[in-house]
Amino acid sequence: SELVKQLSNFDVKELILVDQAESPLYDVQQDLKRDGKHNFTAIVADIRDGLRIDSIFQKHKPTMVFHAAAYKHVPLMEQTPYEAIKINVNGTKLLADTASRYNVKKFVFVSTDKAVNPTSVMGATKRMAEMYISCLQKESKTKFITTRFGNVLGSNGSVIPLFKKQIENGGPLTLTHQDITRYFMTIPEASQLVLEAGTMGKGGEIFIFDMGESVKIFDLAKNMIKLSGLRYPEDIDIKITGLRPGEKLYEELLASSENTLPTHHPKILKAKVNTYKHSTIKNQLNLLTELMIDGNVVAMVRKVKNIVPEYISQNSEFEALD
Repeated sequence: SELVKQLSNFDVKELILVDQAESPLYDVQQDLKRDGKHNFTAIVADIRDGLRIDSIFQKHKPTMVFHAAAYKHVPLMEQTPYEAIKINVNGTKLLADTASRYNVKKFVFVSTDKAVNPTSVMGATKRMAEMYISCLQKESKTKFITTRFGNVLGSNGSVIPLFKKQIENGGPLTLTHQDITRYFMTIPEASQLVLEAGTMGKGGEIFIFDMGESVKIFDLAKNMIKLSGLRYPEDIDIKITGLRPGEKLYEELLASSENTLPTHHPKILKAKVNTYKHSTIKNQLNLLTELMIDGNVVAMVRKVKNIVPEYISQNSEFEALD
């Protein structure tokens, strides 16, 4: 919704908003109307519905696509790999193929730092999506650009609203591990960098955002208690609950000099990534889709590990497959 808000400030001919979640889409629509914006169309649709997506592209003929639709909660996706693959891989594939077919000029894919050396089903599915669109680049007129960044402050499922709610309820604050760290960025800044990367991309790149230093969540929890005018541990305690399935202690952005190249923007780096053959990736994803028909979760995840060899499960039942 922040991407939409920023794009609506530009002189775009038409902004086409596609979401399968009707309530958040309604909220975005109301915000735009309140700000006096009228050059937009809000459409309830699912990116996994090929005919529906095709008809939207046919009718509106977009020149630029920003793709942020995904399932992203790590423990939930660890429980339901079928859904993670269906939306994050197949949904992305369908959307990218459609964009390519309609000769969209640019396609900007919003990925995640969890796609780097993934330890979860969610991260691995986002990595497969990255691999697919970078391959599609080689035989398409569309310029495919990927952006990768860490946690966004205040976004859905983010830790700060959770801590805030826990403080309001008198605590305790729950934390999965004393040493866990995360990279953070504000929603407006992340959205601005997605737009900038989309503009500078020539096609095929994975852009990584410099998110500064990683933050120790335990310190963040203590600071939030203090900022609420309370004391730790006297007024509000912090409870360690243990790492959740698929969760990492430290996220990696690969923002080191041996893995990245600078760009003219100080906060945007370009990843050096392996290249893959489109036909190979396409065949592998087709095999994965066939496994989904049988509904055998173990076979699906085994195939995912085969496609993404660096995917090593952590704190998960799928460690048995490594």
